[in-house]
This record gives sequence, C-alpha cells and structure tokens, in this order.
Amino acid sequence: MHFREVIRMPLWLIALIYFFFLSFVISVWAALGNAPAIAVFVALTLSMVFIALRSSLVISVSEKELRVGRAHIERKFIVDAIELDSAAMQLLRGRDANPAAYLAFRFWASTGVKVVLNDKRDETPYWLITSNKANQLVNALKTN
Repeated sequence: MHFREVIRMPLWLIALIYFFFLSFVISVWAALGNAPAIAVFVALTLSMVFIALRSSLVISVSEKELRVGRAHIERKFIVDAIELDSAAMQLLRGRDANPAAYLAFRFWASTGVKVVLNDKRDETPYWLITSNKANQLVNALKTN
C-alpha cells in the first residue's frame, strides 16, 4: 500500500452533537421521568458512537487501485491528481461542482484532491476527495 488516510469526525463536532443529544435527554427526563430518560440516554449514546464510526472516510492507494470509502477505481483510469487548497476545494464543492462527479468530502476538512478520470465505461469526470494529507495523496497517485 502506497498511501492510507482515515479522516475522522473532529472532537469538537462530536461534543456538539452529544450536547444536543443530552439536551434531548434532559427534556425527556423532565417530561417522563428517570426510566425513559435513561433509555433515551443509552440509545443516543450508542447512536453517537455509530455516527462517529460511520462518518469516517478511509482513503487508500495501492499499486492497482484507489479506494475512497466504498468506492474504488483502477489506477489506469486516473489521468491526473490535483492538490486543492481551501479556496479551490470550496469552489468545487459549490459553484464549480460537476453533478456527474463523485464527491467524497467531509465538511470539517478544508483541503482535498481532485482526481481526473478517463474511463470510457463511466461518465464520472473526476472524484473530489477530502484529504488532510493532499500532497501525499497526489504523490502516491502519481507514482507508478
């Protein structure tokens, strides 16, 4: 494997979501009492763990393919990889986005990579991938 990165939800975001969950638990406790509040607390805590785990984005580059989450593509279809700073990433996520592109980004990470493709069987022009190590990902994709 040439490159591997896991982008996880930041602690501040987990804390914010959990704060909202706990405020809901307090509302349930005030309206219904202890037992329902404990049940809701347990359910929402498990939900928070599930959300944190499912929101992770795993990016890996091997000799034969690029994997981003569940998606994968053979490297022979990759034409170019372009490192994007925060401003360029913001434009490609919004105003300059191509509806046919594959988007694998997380809003809490501001930099990324645009992977340009050329596959006759697939109309996807590029993949837009969030990466905190964009330079390393570009280098891994450009190395044979």
